Amino acid sequence: MSADSKRPLRLAIVDDYAVVVAGVAAFLADEGIDVVETGASTPVLSDVDVVLYDTFAQVQGTGIDLEDFVRDSGAMVVVYSWNLDLRLIEQVIAAGARGYLSKVLSGPQIVAALERVVRGEIVILPGDEESSVGGEGDWPGRSAGLSPREAEVLALITQGLSNQEIAARVFLSLNTVKTYIRTAYQKIGATRRSQAVLWGMQNGFQPDTLRTVDAELVLRTSPRFRGRDR
Repeated sequence: MSADSKRPLRLAIVDDYAVVVAGVAAFLADEGIDVVETGASTPVLSDVDVVLYDTFAQVQGTGIDLEDFVRDSGAMVVVYSWNLDLRLIEQVIAAGARGYLSKVLSGPQIVAALERVVRGEIVILPGDEESSVGGEGDWPGRSAGLSPREAEVLALITQGLSNQEIAARVFLSLNTVKTYIRTAYQKIGATRRSQAVLWGMQNGFQPDTLRTVDAELVLRTSPRFRGRDR
């Protein structure tokens, strides 16, 4: 599938956290991308070139069923993540992803990478290490000073995962996870896990289920249109 050079690249952004999706959509829209659809981790409904899968607090690696996101679409899946572990990158590419992009990349870098993917390349751009809280995009707890990694760990705690389960999910050592937990607790004023869970539930750390579709940009909204020439 290739994007028509006469129109902007069409994108669906998938994640279970509305604030994360909105942040990504905002800065990519500034780069001339048509963000057609945003929402929870369910099959994409619209006719898009690329599904950008944001991994914030989501199932990663072999747990990602990429076909679920493009069941009724010929779109390509690109993973967008802070997690730059080589094992994870290898797993998602082996599972069928056409790209893996670090969240430290700038808007123009992401757009250039997505355009390469649409042209048929597999693009892996791990970038540098995690950026500061002042990076692009948004995430729950940013206003409280949480870094993206601290926020992700806190989101997984709010979802009920143990430290060991979190470590396995995000490909970090148990000690590293404990360090993120300790620094996150300091920033939100928690001393116990129950306090952290309560704070998370009160501050946007529960997954959302909302999907939004821009009706003015949709070319296809039903599987019956699958395969129709565009």
